[in-house]
Formats: sequence, C-alpha cells, structure tokens
Amino acid sequence: MEGVSARNRAEEEFRPEQVETLPALEGAILCPRDAFPVVDLFAGPGGLGEGFAALASDKGKSRFHSVAAIEREEFAHQTLLLRHFLRCFREGEGLGDYHSYLRGEIDRASLFARHPAEHLAARQTALKIALGPDNHHRVRRLIDERLSGRTRWALVGGPPCQAYSLVGRSRMMGLPGFEQDERHFLYKEYLKIIVDHRPPVFVMENVKGLLSAKVDGTPVINRIISDLSRPKEALGSQANGLGYKLYSLSEQDQADEEVDPRLFLVRAERYGLPQARHRMFIVGIRNDLKVRPRQLRPHDGPTVRETIGDLPALRSSLSRGRDTPDKWRDELARLAAIDLRGQLNVSHYAASVANSIRLRLDAIATAPEERLSRSYPESAPSNHRALNDIRVEGLPVLTGHEARSHMASDLRRYLYAAVFADVTGRSPKLADFPRALLPDHKNVERGCSGEMFSDRFRVQTPDAVSTTVTSHISKDGHYFIHYDPLQCRSLTVREAARLQTFPDDYKFEGPRTAQYHQVGNAVPPYLAKQIAEIVAEILDAIREPQ
Repeated sequence: MEGVSARNRAEEEFRPEQVETLPALEGAILCPRDAFPVVDLFAGPGGLGEGFAALASDKGKSRFHSVAAIEREEFAHQTLLLRHFLRCFREGEGLGDYHSYLRGEIDRASLFARHPAEHLAARQTALKIALGPDNHHRVRRLIDERLSGRTRWALVGGPPCQAYSLVGRSRMMGLPGFEQDERHFLYKEYLKIIVDHRPPVFVMENVKGLLSAKVDGTPVINRIISDLSRPKEALGSQANGLGYKLYSLSEQDQADEEVDPRLFLVRAERYGLPQARHRMFIVGIRNDLKVRPRQLRPHDGPTVRETIGDLPALRSSLSRGRDTPDKWRDELARLAAIDLRGQLNVSHYAASVANSIRLRLDAIATAPEERLSRSYPESAPSNHRALNDIRVEGLPVLTGHEARSHMASDLRRYLYAAVFADVTGRSPKLADFPRALLPDHKNVERGCSGEMFSDRFRVQTPDAVSTTVTSHISKDGHYFIHYDPLQCRSLTVREAARLQTFPDDYKFEGPRTAQYHQVGNAVPPYLAKQIAEIVAEILDAIREPQ
C-alpha cells in the first residue's frame, strides 16, 4: 500500500517533547557501560548504524549502542524503527513473531502490540525528526539526555551538502534561492550539533559528487574541510578552541585546507564490498585528543554471482496487457525474427551472440515461471566474510525478492544484453545493439556515437563486482540487469540489498519504489562495520576523565 495510515504514523512517530513522559528502559535507551554510544544523523534506513551495531568484541558483546538515530523520511524511518525494534530483543527472543511478520502472517501493528516494551524502546532510539532550526533545541536536549554524561561516543551521518555554502559568510547570501534551500540549514545543523556536543570523533559520509561541486567558484569540499576543522568559527561564533583534525579512511595523510579532496574518497570494492561504490568519508577527531586513526584494510570483495547467485531464479513480467508465463515466452521468442547476425555483421562477436541467443530461445521453456520467491536458500556459493554478515542462520523466509514488470521491448533488450555480456565479458553499449532493438528515443543516435548515455542498458556481469547501486534503481531497471538471460529482468530489492551488504533479515518498509530508494541511498553495512572498528579503536585509546 502506497500510503501510511494516520493511526500507524501516530503509533510510530516519536516527538522530542515526549522524552520526559517515556520510561527509560535499561539496555534499550541507556547505553551499556561496555559499549560506546553512537548518534546517527540523517540515518536513512540505517545502513551506517547497522554496521556499528554489528561490531562485536572478542567476547561477542556489541561495541556500539545506538542511543539516537534520526531520520525524517516516512518509509526510511519505518525501516529504521523496525530494525531498532529487532535489536531490543535478547538473542533468540521475539524471533518467532518477527518471522511471522516477514511471512505476512501478522501485520506490523500486531507485531508491535505483542512486544510493547521493545516497541517503546525502539521509538525512543529510532526518531522521526526533521533536523533544522525548528527542532534544534529539542534535539540538543535529547542527545544530552541519551549520552547521559558519557564522554567517549561517536557522531555519524551524512548531511546533504549539495547546497553547501560558506555558512554565515555574507558573500553567499546573495545567491538566488540560497536562503530557501533547506540543505544549507541541514549542513549548518550538523555543525551546530558538533559544537553543542563536542563529540570526540565523528564520521561524515557524502556522495562523490562533492568533489566537483562548487559554490561561487570555490570547491565545496575545501569549505567543508575548513568548517569541520573549526566548526564554531564556521557558524560565526567566537573561537573557543574547539577544533578537529580530519583524516581519511583510505590514505595516511592528515587533511588541511590545501589537501587534495580525493584523499577522502573510499572505493568500497577495495574493502570487501561486492560493488564499485565510491563515497566520501571524513573522520574528525577532536584536537585535544592525541590519537590517530588507521586506514581501512584492503581486501577483495565477492563477485555478483557469489553475492546473489544462490537466490531463487525468477522471471520478470509484462507491464502492459495480460501477463502469463506463455505470453512472456512468446514476447521473448520474437527475437528469433530479427536478423541479429546481419545487423551485427561488422562486429567480431556477431556470430557468437546470434548463436547464443538462438540457444537461449530454444531453452526458454525451462525459464523460471515464478515472479516472487520467499524460499530462503540453504547454502551460500561463497564463504567470503562479507557474505557471512549477509546470510542469517535459521531465517525461514526471504523478503523483497520479487521481479519487476517490464515492457515487452525491454524484455528482449535485457535478454540480448545478458547474452552479449555472457559472450563478451562486458555489458553492451548502445552501439553494440542491433538496430531493431534500439529504443525509440531522440538521444539514441548520440548514445550510439558515444556522446551520451552509451550504457543505457547495463548488465551486472557475474564474475566481477557490481556497478554502484544508486537510488536511480527506484526509477527503472535498465542499469541493473540480471546476468542470467533466462530470467530476463532487473535486480530485485533483495538482490540490490545484498550488493549493499544488508543482512537477509533486514526488511525494507513501504512500497517497492521506496524500498529501492532506501537501498540505493544507504551506506553498506559491511563497510560501516569496518569503519566502526576503526572508531572503536580511537575511543579505546582515549582516556576517561578522572
């Protein structure tokens, strides 16, 4: 269902002014003494927080405890709340009802009603709040109460910086729309939270595009480095000595205002991720602390096949007209009428691709008929440690593994593209498609010439890591085509979530489009867990005040 009932919103939303009226539940809100508190801003569905929560000591105890994760978007918050709810149970408790919910045997309201204490605790840590001037004082009080005097803790999150300015500096005020762009205020709010609470360490994440963004001709990233180093001055306040040393997770150099901003770029595929995801991560350590972080440890990630190859095979469906397995096969069979070899005659791969497609069409009767599967695979094709974090022992049901529907013309393009990738080892460009399969778009000719959108249809090749899973996956599946020609479809939510290294019991709430959007925007938990290990080492090295 696209909407969310007013009743559910009222049940799940936590307002900061309710802090005094809700009982403190030991082990749920107040952080255990043997774990570090973590505050997660702009939390999304919880990928960064999941990685921190998953880090355990040699004795199996959690190194971090989320005391506040703040997200304002409705469906992302629902996902975040559900995950915090699950963490409130001791090992093995509550799983039966949670699994019943995953199977669709009970609804969300019934699940929460059966465990009111855990639901209440989750509502106090997974907070639906819009950060900004209107809620600043409430959030400040909330974080103070949740930290409860703890001095060793971490602030994490990625404020929107696309509209970043020289906060409080007069020459930016004249830019059209500047004062109305809320992203300006959100970044300013992030700085205020740093100033208010003086975290010993923070981790700020953001998109790679920040490297090339400019405001008033000046690179945004240089201004961000300056402001994070001296946050109080950046807000126009008198300097009070609060400052931060900024570090990269991938390079040894300490940052300064003249640093090459590419220092902060983390290429996730170098650190065990099954995905070529490039994002900015800045680690800030308060300048009165004599500690320096280490870098992430490089290791290879699993391939696409190793990551999603054990999931049940599915077929896509037809988005227009009647959809049946036979009708679906008939639409694919129309490929046989195209003179593929003739239209590819200048290519060295023409014969191989045409012959392979003919063989696939002969085998189309054996293609999967199911569009959805809830059957959890019994074993994984790889024991890579990233996949060990994904698979969940004893999970009785698979969620989010439902194929999209596609136009018949796109089905044929997907089959062709997957066969091409299988034969050549690479995803095809538009110039590699036969004329009969090219889409009827005005930019196709420019795409064929390589001027723009040349990789409009992109197969995730099985024996390499995937390309970046982005929020665009919520729009269409053209950039995320499954490598198996007989499945002839784009990736499911669960497959995308696996490439993002979310555990298989991580349920994304809302309609499917919202689920794709959450997955594409999230920080991969396996990468977050490695970052959490570095942050824990920093906090371990800090001496408690006497």
